[in-house]
Amino acid sequence: MKKQFTLLTLLAAAATQAAAAPGATAGPEARLLRFPATNGRDVVFSYAGDLYTAPLAGGEARRLTSHIGNEIFPRFSPDGRQIAFTGQYDGNTEVYLMDARGGEPRRITYTSTNSRDDLGDRMGPNNITMGWAPDGTVVYRNRIGDGFDGQLWKAPTDGSMPTRIPLPEGGFCSFSPDGKRMAYNRVMREFRTWKYYRGGMADDIWIYDPAKGTVTNITSNPAQDIAPMWIGDEIFFISDRDMTMNLFAYNTLTGKTEKVTDFTDFDIKFPSSDGHTIVFEKGGYIYAFDPATRQSRKIDITLAADNVYARPQQQSVADRITNASPSPAAERMAVTARGEVFDVPAAGKGVTRNITRTPGAHDRAAVWSPDGKSIAYISDATGETEIWLKDADRSTPRQLTKGNDTYIRALQWTPDSRRIIYTDRKNRVVSVDPASGAKTVLFTNPEHEMRGIAVSPDSRWIAYSRSGANQMGVIYVRSLADGKEYPVTEKWYDSSSPIFSSDGRYLIFTSERDFNPTYGQLEWNHVYNNMGGIYMAMLAADTPSPLLPEDEKLATDTDNPSKSVESAKSVDSPKSQAAHTVTIDPEGLPGRIVKLPLQAGYYRPVYSDGKTVWYSSRRSTRAFDLAKAEDNAVADAMMIPAADGKHALYIIGEKIYTGPLSASKVKLDKPVDLSDMVAVIDYPAEWAQIFNETWRAYRDGFYLENMHGVDWKAIHDKYAALLPWVKTRLDLNYLIGEMISELACGHAYVNPGEKPEAPRVSMGLLGADISRVKGGYRIDAILEGAPYSKELVSPLAQPGTGVKAGDVITAIDGIATDTVANIQTLLAGKAGVLTELTIAPAGSAKAARKVVVKPLDNEYPLRHLQWVRRNIDRVDKASGGRVGYIYIPDMGPEGLNEFARYFYPQLDKEALIIDDRANGGGNVSPMIIERLMRRPYRMTMRRGSNLTGTVPDGSHTGPKVLLINKYSASDGDLFPWSFKANKLGTVVGTRTWGGIIGISGSLPYMDGTDVRVPFFTNYDAATGQWIVENHGVDPDILIDNDPVKEEAGTDQQLDKAIQVALDQLKDRKPLPPVPAPRTFKSLGL
Repeated sequence: MKKQFTLLTLLAAAATQAAAAPGATAGPEARLLRFPATNGRDVVFSYAGDLYTAPLAGGEARRLTSHIGNEIFPRFSPDGRQIAFTGQYDGNTEVYLMDARGGEPRRITYTSTNSRDDLGDRMGPNNITMGWAPDGTVVYRNRIGDGFDGQLWKAPTDGSMPTRIPLPEGGFCSFSPDGKRMAYNRVMREFRTWKYYRGGMADDIWIYDPAKGTVTNITSNPAQDIAPMWIGDEIFFISDRDMTMNLFAYNTLTGKTEKVTDFTDFDIKFPSSDGHTIVFEKGGYIYAFDPATRQSRKIDITLAADNVYARPQQQSVADRITNASPSPAAERMAVTARGEVFDVPAAGKGVTRNITRTPGAHDRAAVWSPDGKSIAYISDATGETEIWLKDADRSTPRQLTKGNDTYIRALQWTPDSRRIIYTDRKNRVVSVDPASGAKTVLFTNPEHEMRGIAVSPDSRWIAYSRSGANQMGVIYVRSLADGKEYPVTEKWYDSSSPIFSSDGRYLIFTSERDFNPTYGQLEWNHVYNNMGGIYMAMLAADTPSPLLPEDEKLATDTDNPSKSVESAKSVDSPKSQAAHTVTIDPEGLPGRIVKLPLQAGYYRPVYSDGKTVWYSSRRSTRAFDLAKAEDNAVADAMMIPAADGKHALYIIGEKIYTGPLSASKVKLDKPVDLSDMVAVIDYPAEWAQIFNETWRAYRDGFYLENMHGVDWKAIHDKYAALLPWVKTRLDLNYLIGEMISELACGHAYVNPGEKPEAPRVSMGLLGADISRVKGGYRIDAILEGAPYSKELVSPLAQPGTGVKAGDVITAIDGIATDTVANIQTLLAGKAGVLTELTIAPAGSAKAARKVVVKPLDNEYPLRHLQWVRRNIDRVDKASGGRVGYIYIPDMGPEGLNEFARYFYPQLDKEALIIDDRANGGGNVSPMIIERLMRRPYRMTMRRGSNLTGTVPDGSHTGPKVLLINKYSASDGDLFPWSFKANKLGTVVGTRTWGGIIGISGSLPYMDGTDVRVPFFTNYDAATGQWIVENHGVDPDILIDNDPVKEEAGTDQQLDKAIQVALDQLKDRKPLPPVPAPRTFKSLGL
């Protein structure tokens, strides 16, 4: 056998040397070559989203595809003449077939369109081509939902209806040389940016034997054992059991496993084999491995490509605006877009200037100085975020600050234009002298990062909200002269978003003080919502409330002021004092607060001149006239006032309007012309900036400063070395993903920004199981739905259609279905579109009739509902109606809805089974746990009814069993952990996913990239120890569903849960019945 392998290698090398004759022109060495496959002579791979082939021994690569979409996961046919691959030619990610020498691709699958279906998505692309089956069909992995679980299918090369390999889930796979068995993974998580994973989803290699009806685990290791390749008597696979993905070999005769490569620099990724040679990617290069000699070699591939998606392009950036700031009278605007700062004429006349022109730097948050002389902005041109300044005289921008060590969040000028104040991610508030660049840290807040600093009109005070241990925001004012801080509000109410009125008399802010409970219908409970109002604090003790009647105002004007803190103590010269000097009397300040008479809601004050308060509410701007006590609509837009207090910008979506700062309705006719906002996008420079900014975002924001003990700078340098080979936005995403995955953290995410995409064409679905028969396609079953959601009603089940199982679809829009190999070819692009079906009734001589339906774009909700209903019926029948069943799909609003939908109607059950399997996470698990923890401490009764009630309401008394599996993730992890910690019942299933370090929103990136940095997590209140991460939650009773039995309809985990519930019911103590009737004696009379 060894001689055969060696001979094949020599023949391939000889063929390559002959092809690479002297005088041939070769391109540069290529890197970031992905998803390789071989036929023993050539290697095919994906580069920059296109397919190329090159000699297996090395040489010049030849391009096979050039479509805007991604062509990935190529696989040679057994005879080496064809290539099956996953592509996006027709608007869906599907499997295609082409000649190995090139040519027109031919689509062979027609599946539902998946919303999580991108190479840059952590779920990975749909319909991944896995290889070829012994019967000549193409094996691919399909996901009909947005989760991790997928199934293996076989697609005939003629494009006819596919068949599913009878397993409930599957991933990478490889058939035995005799074609009778299949080695496979049950899970596919290779696009998850999480290295060194040891949670419940860490997979093993399994052997499926259809003849014996068995699935056997052959690796059983806590690490990731994936991508099996069956060669002779050995199954090769990759594993990170030694912290780097290397090749291992399992001998099917001896049962022993051997490590056959020992790389330590980069992981082996996406290996494949033709049954003789293994090829894989590592560090962006492609390697070949000889299973006989156990030797690896890098395949030296040169490649000349035009790299059209990496070439600089001049384009409009008006659709990438992140900030706008008006000049003092709003004649011009400083507009930030795509990492550049533009000086734009607001009135439509004048020159639009790109004042930064730094394609490789992220310039943002530009703000015009109140005196109109300068524009300040934040830039990372030096490798760290610093403040830069551009004078209005068109001089070159100059760097103002130096030596910064973290992300600057936002900046603003003081009204006298003599200071710039900024906040950063180290919780500091910093003052900068725009003349010298000197920095002064005003204060550092230990509780949280500071946001929303307000500056008084005389530039001597700042105001802000800062929360304490009770996490209620308190408004403070701080003197810039002596640094003394005074509270404006008290700890009892959450207050935020302060602004000074321009006359210096008031501080206006939002506070949550309206307690108006909203009561529930399903239980006697309530929530507090819409608590916000706008409040005004009179800064000086002798300032009357602006809402007092006139006579009362006159009376209070004669009051004697208390001791005041004067602004005259400022370190600035008297010449810089504003027209309105601000006097603040700290004593009694929290008692000098009035509320604007507005209905409680969500508000944010924007500006006030002391006579009118402008505020935003749900993306609209309103004005409250203090003298008239009138509230008026100004614009259905967000308002940015200019420094002169007379003009403003109005933002509606991506459009900017200018207008007067009016207390009444503003007419917004014509938006500012932004068409001249054009920049040169240097993609390689921009991608390098995004890479570095992501690295800094993790450095500054990761939940532990020690970065899990990782040398974060070394990790940066390791992957930054590959930046010169990045040629598409998805290459960058891959590189960033590899970098952040080194932190071994579950919620480290990167979603790509702007990238070229093929237009999507949604597949129409009929909500039914369909098979081909003579004369058309038979409706085998119509999926049962529910009337409360349009997503849960099959188009064929709409009242009046009269369609039944067994009927045959003979035509779609007049095209006979027996003329096509796959009925879905006639439903491409039909999702949500009126479509005519010709239906021949089952077993009837009646003439076919026409029915008009509107196909769905997603059948998963229907199929999921069918699964849930089967489980409810199974539990009900097996328990004689004593046990209820609740499935929770996620821990978001939909999961909470599903819990409420099934929990309250089943409070009469003696026991409950709660199913957390494949729960995708969210944040509502504490709400569900609270309900499950309730224990009645009172009972209620009433005359005329034999029903009793409990206090608290919505309490269930009896055993509770929780089901979990490897797909129970995030808050779906925390739910079973909390269930166990509170001793709510027994947990059955397999270990959960194991990722609970939480994330928040993304920082702004130039091209719209979305990067999520894990920044908070949970630990055990009882032990003070970390929990769950990279392990998961262990069940009390370990039951792993046998795939063959599950495929046959047996759910061993659910059956075990039923058994446990019934066993525990033997010890259930029912609630006491209504006592015997009272008498005078029992009343103590």
